[in-house]
Amino acid sequence: MKRKQIGKKIAKTVTAVTLAAILAINITPGIAKADTTSQIQQSIADKQAQIKAAQDEKNAIKANITNVQNIKKQLEKSRNDLSAFVTQLDNNVSDIEDKISQLNDDIDKKTKEIDQSRKELEEAERVKAEQYAAMKKRVKALYEQGDDYYLELLITAHGFGDFLNNMENINKLADYDSRMYAQYQQTVDYTTACKEKLEAEEAVLEETKQAAEDEKKAVEELIAQKEQEIAAYQSDINNKEAAIKSYENDLAVCNSVISELEKAVAAERAKLNVNRSYDGGMFCWPAPSFTRVSSEYGYRTHPILGVQKFHTGVDLAAPGGSDILAAYDGAVVAAAYNSSMGNYVMIDHGGDLYTIYMHASKLLVSAGQNVSKGQRIALVGTTGSSTGNHLHFTVRLNGQYVSPWNYIPHP
Repeated sequence: MKRKQIGKKIAKTVTAVTLAAILAINITPGIAKADTTSQIQQSIADKQAQIKAAQDEKNAIKANITNVQNIKKQLEKSRNDLSAFVTQLDNNVSDIEDKISQLNDDIDKKTKEIDQSRKELEEAERVKAEQYAAMKKRVKALYEQGDDYYLELLITAHGFGDFLNNMENINKLADYDSRMYAQYQQTVDYTTACKEKLEAEEAVLEETKQAAEDEKKAVEELIAQKEQEIAAYQSDINNKEAAIKSYENDLAVCNSVISELEKAVAAERAKLNVNRSYDGGMFCWPAPSFTRVSSEYGYRTHPILGVQKFHTGVDLAAPGGSDILAAYDGAVVAAAYNSSMGNYVMIDHGGDLYTIYMHASKLLVSAGQNVSKGQRIALVGTTGSSTGNHLHFTVRLNGQYVSPWNYIPHP
């Protein structure tokens, strides 16, 4: 009799403690406390949808890689007209450069998404470990209580009401064990989905990086072809006179475009009765990543044509894609493309003083925009009549070319 009373007391104590533990335990810590089974299932479904989207994105990246051979075939048609050839090729390169820029943006975005997915996975792994530890404790408690625990709990009941109450407690414990296992299984599934999503996103990131590299190679291949075509045309003895004439025509076109822009600015100032003035300050270096001055200002022997020609600015050899900076405060007169100058920017600094930045791979400003000294306005490239990445930097004063060294410090 004494044994039964002790067993009853222990059973009720264990039951009370266990039920209290049920009420206190958050079965799914780390996943939102208010999450229900359906919400967790929805989270898993969302992850699976994101995995499918990542796979589709990866396939789309592969399908969108530039086909350089097709571009080369299209360029064959315009090869006899060097100006048309250069313009068409530069347009193709510009399109690819835009794709590279977008891919780089995607890489940054995907890297951030992966960081978030990694945090989600770490949290899910933490929750899974906590739930597993809680289940181990529960299994240990059941083992220590022995097979007769529930039977003894019923036998020691005082009357039918107490029996029913004990039965209810047993059912609650069984329900708790079942829910605990179900929640743990859901957490395992959720963790697996998080892991698969992370792996899918990492695969997309690698595919995007590879695509960016492939596109860069495509740009380099097309630029190399342009350089070969220009060099071959200019070095061909039979084309010598034509090449010299073409060079002079290019220079004349550049001069005409620039002169017309200057006239337009002067006319606009007169109309508005506004006169911008240059305050005499020293310019900043327009190509901070330059490696050398590849061609000086003034008369020089043309490197390919072998004749004395006037070089309107200084050529600053710099890596493709590196920054071109506004040399001084001013207003952008033009940001456009020309088959000779390539992508170029022209800035009005006041007092009939202008700077022109040629052969850019990409323009970062537009006409009418005010810029500050040292502001990024473009990226170094080799568009237009150019055979290598560089910035052709020109200064004009009162409608005439002047030495840039009057305004920028010698390196």
